[in-house]
Amino acid sequence: MLWCDEATFWQGDYPLSADLQIEAGKVTAVIGPSGAGKSTLLGGIAGFYRQQQGRLLWKDTDITALPPEKRPVSMLFQDNNLFPHLTVTQNIGLALSPRLAVSNKEMVQVEHILDRVGLTGLGDRKPAALSGGQQSRAALARALLQDRDLMLMDEPFSALGPGLKAEMLDLSVELAQAAERTVVMVTHDPADAARVADAIIGVSPSMAWAPIETKQFLGAPPDPFKEYLG
Repeated sequence: MLWCDEATFWQGDYPLSADLQIEAGKVTAVIGPSGAGKSTLLGGIAGFYRQQQGRLLWKDTDITALPPEKRPVSMLFQDNNLFPHLTVTQNIGLALSPRLAVSNKEMVQVEHILDRVGLTGLGDRKPAALSGGQQSRAALARALLQDRDLMLMDEPFSALGPGLKAEMLDLSVELAQAAERTVVMVTHDPADAARVADAIIGVSPSMAWAPIETKQFLGAPPDPFKEYLG
């Protein structure tokens, strides 16, 4: 379980309060209006934004004071965050060795994850030589290879067309759950949550609400989200 225990995360001068628990091994969507603080919640959990109140615990271990690289978190960003001067194989290999010193044994892992995400034979290409969908697959491969318990997704497929977005969302969740990851994903599209999420965290301005089962949230949303959902 991930527990935000009366936590407050700050992105610049913007605070977000979160007193909630996220079930391990599940897919939890984070939805709400633009600017409410969805990305602040993920950034706070990852350690990118400061936390000035409360505690953050993963499986009863307090991780509040840990820097991002020490937390059990991998993250998929909106822009894929691939290094343009590195090949796909090198970008993915960063998950295993930040100095690009990937061993032969680790290279087998890289080739395997390339196969799993549908990039077989494309490891020598630079990101600019890939399509948008292929870049998303490379970013997903790197996040999975990091072998962290929590995979956070900040709308990494928002620039893709509807069909490809749905395909990548399905692939991400399938591979993450096969690896026994806990997934927390930001989305602007309630259909994404309905498609893959077990529960939904609603974010209204400055506050993240405790997760509610997906069907219940979408069928009878809390008052602050009725207008947003329409």
